[in-house]
Amino acid sequence: MQDDGGDRNRRLTRYVVASAEASRLADEAPDFLDQALGVEWYERPGSDVDFAAYVLCRLRRARAGEQGGPVHGDEAVRAALQQVEPDALVWFASRAVSYMDENGFPEAVEPWFAEAEDG
Repeated sequence: MQDDGGDRNRRLTRYVVASAEASRLADEAPDFLDQALGVEWYERPGSDVDFAAYVLCRLRRARAGEQGGPVHGDEAVRAALQQVEPDALVWFASRAVSYMDENGFPEAVEPWFAEAEDG
């Protein structure tokens, strides 16, 4: 069966959508991060700081999809973070660590560091 180009066209359409989404998110992410400065996350789930994290995750996925690998998504997130006010970056990093701690990250990686703690 010969490909009529439909599969190729669908792939190209997905690429264009990922590219447009990644570009839009890259432009918006720093503003959302700056807006999240000082916003508490314990009193209200879905706060500005949570939304900023959500946007960064979507940026990561979109750029990784566009460029063909997760490292490109990570680079896009770092580029967005470099545009953020330092205090907003520290605030966001504390939210990320809080989330990781509350969702079992320390227990998940603890076996990797057992020897370091025994020494």
